Amino acid sequence: MIDALPPEVRRLAAAGAVAGVYALFCAAIAARETLRRRAARRAAEALTQGAGEPVLVAYASQTGFAEELATATARTLAEAGAPVTLRELSAVTAADLTGRALFVVSTTGEGDAPDPARAFIRDVMKASPDLAALRYGVLALGDSTYAHYCAFGRSLDAWLARHGGQPLFDRVEVDDGDPAALRHWQGQLSLLTGVTDAPDWSRPAYGRWTLAERTLLNPGGPGGEAWHVRLVPTDDTTWQAGDILEIGPRNAPAEVAALGLPAELAETLSGLRLPHEPAAIEALRGLSAEAIAERLTALPHREYSIASLPADGGVELIVRLMSRADGQPGLGSGWLCRHAPVGGVVEARVRTNRSFHAPDPSRPLILIGSGTGLAGLRAHLKARAALGVRWNWLIFGERTAAHDYFHRDEIEGWTASGLLDRVDLAFSRDQAERIYVQHRLRAAADTLRRWVTNGAAIYVCGSLEGMSRDVHAALVEVLGAEALERLTDEGRYRRDVY
Repeated sequence: MIDALPPEVRRLAAAGAVAGVYALFCAAIAARETLRRRAARRAAEALTQGAGEPVLVAYASQTGFAEELATATARTLAEAGAPVTLRELSAVTAADLTGRALFVVSTTGEGDAPDPARAFIRDVMKASPDLAALRYGVLALGDSTYAHYCAFGRSLDAWLARHGGQPLFDRVEVDDGDPAALRHWQGQLSLLTGVTDAPDWSRPAYGRWTLAERTLLNPGGPGGEAWHVRLVPTDDTTWQAGDILEIGPRNAPAEVAALGLPAELAETLSGLRLPHEPAAIEALRGLSAEAIAERLTALPHREYSIASLPADGGVELIVRLMSRADGQPGLGSGWLCRHAPVGGVVEARVRTNRSFHAPDPSRPLILIGSGTGLAGLRAHLKARAALGVRWNWLIFGERTAAHDYFHRDEIEGWTASGLLDRVDLAFSRDQAERIYVQHRLRAAADTLRRWVTNGAAIYVCGSLEGMSRDVHAALVEVLGAEALERLTDEGRYRRDVY
């Protein structure tokens, strides 16, 4: 670690001036972040080159996918010669809503807007601007397995129209990254630009990762199995705390074999949605692998918070084995925890998730999560440990300490070393009265307010339904709704929830 520091910092370190080293290191990190932001602004400004009517491309992303698609949209328009401004939705004002604008927005959980959209909802959508001069399009990202599919994209579309905006085309909805819907959106861009020969978009290619380790973390746990899964890339893939691993799951070999189709088709069928009706299965007989791939749709991807750093030699995950309605293992968790062979290949890619990247290292950090949400928090603690940054507070909950205290030795080691200044645990089943992380927050209200006053950032990782909502309610109760909104605007309240 010291070898990577600038010479003047190494000299201070050799002299034992730890405080000086830390101060210089924090200054270096802050300077690097400033340069990164300037570079990002220059990249966005470069998109504004071109002639014709400008286009605003605004995005609201919870896990990074909407940002990816917005960037691809802006690049497509810029390459066609249109002047483009790419901007996060939180930075869009009512004055920006004129001319042409394209919105790429996701929905999180059961119909919630992404956290970065809160400022726009509060400052712009709650007002009643006249949008008669606006012509717009909406790309709404969602997952139809949730009841309120694409809810934020739909509500944004309705709000724009209600205040006089004129749609350039019907709203495009994307179900779990559906490539056909993305091609439809790209087709609309072609109509806007007049460029009809651009190559079809496709999701970034998955790399081949080796499933190096799979360890059950909670034998006998009352809440179902939770596994520590370690995947090693076969290339120089890198990531940072807060990023997400997106995997391409496969069907269980037994499900593929049960179709009774030729064995040479097994590899193709393993990555496709399998038919279950006898007539549909029979219709596949005699077809080539290519023809079957054209008839059936690909399996949807699955996302997991990364619990490790590149220095650990691989991506580590904490995966809860989920069950489908028929009692069979879930698609992604079943593949990682049951069916993929240790030593075998898993298709995956790292997806940058800027909305959950680390705060400035000089800032105190409050990490709140439950269950497998420990994964995203663990990566941040590892990053802080690597930097020698203290003033960290972990609030973690699960069912029982005896079974479900994931990575206990590691957490207790961080506490003993001083990396963790405070740890509050909530094991809900270890006493007659159920105690959860939000109860620990309320009990530590004075300490929480003091940390926030001293500049702390609050990061939450875990289940949206239940834990995250209850934690949010507790934070509003302790800090006040206005203060929490301010923390969100400042990037000091961030969530990786699912």
